[in-house]
Amino acid sequence: MDNNFTQEASFIRAKKRVKAIKGFYVHLIVYIIINIVISGIIIFGLTKSSYSFKDSLSNFGVYSTWIFWGIGMFFHWLGVFGFKSLGLGNDWEEKKIKELMDKEEQRSKNF
Repeated sequence: MDNNFTQEASFIRAKKRVKAIKGFYVHLIVYIIINIVISGIIIFGLTKSSYSFKDSLSNFGVYSTWIFWGIGMFFHWLGVFGFKSLGLGNDWEEKKIKELMDKEEQRSKNF
């Protein structure tokens, strides 16, 4: 019975994790598509006014949405994948402690 509960809890956690990952990828796709459209509209509007195409490409307004929404995307990524993707997950400390203990044991064996 305890094993059944553990499996069910693992399944629920895995399902929530998959939902969070899927939500991040949907957000990423929307981010890319919407920013392409916004950038295109801004470039088109600037070229219809007194800007040349080259000048409109270097305008901060074209990239501002990418930058500021990108900061939000980074925090969404961090929330979904966390520090685990940076190599600092929950079990990182335990692994590091074990690694250091093994090194200390090897040193003591050498003496």
